[in-house]
Amino acid sequence: MLFSLSIRSCASFAMARKQPVSASRTKRRSVRARPQSATRVELDASEDIPDDELAALVVRGCLIARDSVFNVRDFLSSGSRMAFLAIKDCEKELDQIERQIDEQLPGAITRVGEAKARQLLACLKFITDLERIGDLAYSAAMHLHSRREKLPPLDSRQLVEMASLLCDMLEQVHQGFVKREISYAKSVLQADPEVDHLCHALFQRHLAETNTPDGRQNFDILLAAQALERIGDHAKNLAEELCSLAEGRSLRHNARKLSTS
Repeated sequence: MLFSLSIRSCASFAMARKQPVSASRTKRRSVRARPQSATRVELDASEDIPDDELAALVVRGCLIARDSVFNVRDFLSSGSRMAFLAIKDCEKELDQIERQIDEQLPGAITRVGEAKARQLLACLKFITDLERIGDLAYSAAMHLHSRREKLPPLDSRQLVEMASLLCDMLEQVHQGFVKREISYAKSVLQADPEVDHLCHALFQRHLAETNTPDGRQNFDILLAAQALERIGDHAKNLAEELCSLAEGRSLRHNARKLSTS
């Protein structure tokens, strides 16, 4: 199978860990990191990450979740096994970060005032959605990993388009969390309906073909599309939480108005 050089691995995040990383894992996850992205991650790590350790973990989680979806897109495009393994690694790293935050948050929140406590609670909400995004990205890849037939061109095109939108949305979430700017949240909220539309169009087309001989074979495509659509829902949750973090008050119930402003 031809491996794509466009794979985004999670190796750049493993370097930020305190514990050593095994040579075999590093080799597997260092297939490709886009040069411009690698530079951006380095700048983010050195300049933009807040001093608070929990916030820094959330920033790492944003980057890992984004790269997980990037690898889903590459897996959909090329069927690369290395992309599939990178998705699995990202899912594991997000689980580890969630555990770290769960362990550190109770002690940290007792030592700060109300404003800082709100920020720490936002970190908890963020990592909860980010961890779920990692699970769903892996689930989407798993549904198609064992598929014998090649994805139909139209299905492949729609799924890749969904993954591309989601990758951009998660980059906006990352930038918004680092810079505390609500404009990034607006971009995410405006993009979410596009993901929903692609998913619904794919479902409607397949449901209209339920009597075709290959209808059963394409059920895995619907499950993958549903997983991607749910990633969009979690990205929307992150955007709403970002609004609360930037404005100091909850805007969850005004998200529709905000997305059209």
